[in-house]
Amino acid sequence: MLWIGALAGCTQTTPSSTVTTGIAYVGPATLNLRKDLGSRSSVAATAHHGEKLVVLETRRRLVRVRTSAGVEGWTDFNLLLSEQQMDDLRKLAESAKKLPSQGVATVYEPLNIHAEPSRQSPSFFQLAEGGKVDVIGHRVSLQHPPSPPRTPARRVSASKKKSAGKPKEPFLLPLPSPPPVPKNLEELSRPRLSDLDGYETKQAAPPALDDWALVRTQNGDVGWALARMLVMAIPDEVAQYAEGKRITAYLPLGEVHDKEKDVTKPNWLWTTASASHVPYEFDSFRVFVWSLKHHRYETAYIERNVKGYYPVATLDLPGSEEKGFSVVIEDKDGQTYKRIYGFTGYRVHMISKEPYKPSLLLPEMHSGGNFEPAAPAQDSAKPGLLTWIRTRLGRGSSGQN
Repeated sequence: MLWIGALAGCTQTTPSSTVTTGIAYVGPATLNLRKDLGSRSSVAATAHHGEKLVVLETRRRLVRVRTSAGVEGWTDFNLLLSEQQMDDLRKLAESAKKLPSQGVATVYEPLNIHAEPSRQSPSFFQLAEGGKVDVIGHRVSLQHPPSPPRTPARRVSASKKKSAGKPKEPFLLPLPSPPPVPKNLEELSRPRLSDLDGYETKQAAPPALDDWALVRTQNGDVGWALARMLVMAIPDEVAQYAEGKRITAYLPLGEVHDKEKDVTKPNWLWTTASASHVPYEFDSFRVFVWSLKHHRYETAYIERNVKGYYPVATLDLPGSEEKGFSVVIEDKDGQTYKRIYGFTGYRVHMISKEPYKPSLLLPEMHSGGNFEPAAPAQDSAKPGLLTWIRTRLGRGSSGQN
């Protein structure tokens, strides 16, 4: 009967490579899976963005996964996306198709596009030098998001629990009675902070923030890029009037034909921001027109010290030869309003103002790290080896009796 016990022992041991703990997807455009834990280990396989992987084992930040081809390897935990995050990416791309462009931006060096507005999120494609994208959104986030707090569990053995018993109450001396409050307490409390000339209280440094831009490529890919790495591709003859501010949106607003110079020049509506890491998109907007007298761009209208939000849009005004545009501005009452302006020649005037509610909200990206467990495959038609042996032995003994 020893061979039966040996076979039974074999059936109770499952190789670790067949135990699945969840499903994950490749975050970056390409991902090298290492044979061992070390970063210098040889590459076992290369996976691509969106490829489905089976999670086998997790050791701190490293994860052992298996590809659809059956190759196993190790990778960084932060380079994987959960099924929820992949679904969020698809919803983001679908929603972004309906968002109007706030202007075309270009890059002067390769730029990574991330799944979330975070440096720690996977970069699933890269813009080449000179590449162009449509800017369609903006967000501010922490450079280093705080990690969730961990509370290590305390383990107490059963023997210590029994021996501990009820704790003994310590012997405490009676507390002395408090002294009376002195009559000159206010004088004794000096000096106050207000009495100290030039005293400055030390304040904690504010957290480091990043401005992120939601961008859309000509192929329809959507992701987040560091806003400071993007340059709005407005013509230099207009961009020279930025006065050191960051151009956040620009749209053509009709055009003018200069007969003397035999050129046709577009008028421009643009927005600029003088500060970074603010929740709004611009604090000034301006209309530039091409001057037929001076043959250069001049300001027809400007508003400063506002809190403006995307989207900025041009529009047609039915029954009018004027060009129209709209901006979303926060008023002094704290509410946001959509202002519609009419424009003709050098004249810009506000036509209407109404409360604004965004018609389209971008879906939020869920935090990563929770890979949904994969249900183990069970085949009830094939019994285990130990069950088969016991069944056969049972049939044999019943036949003999």
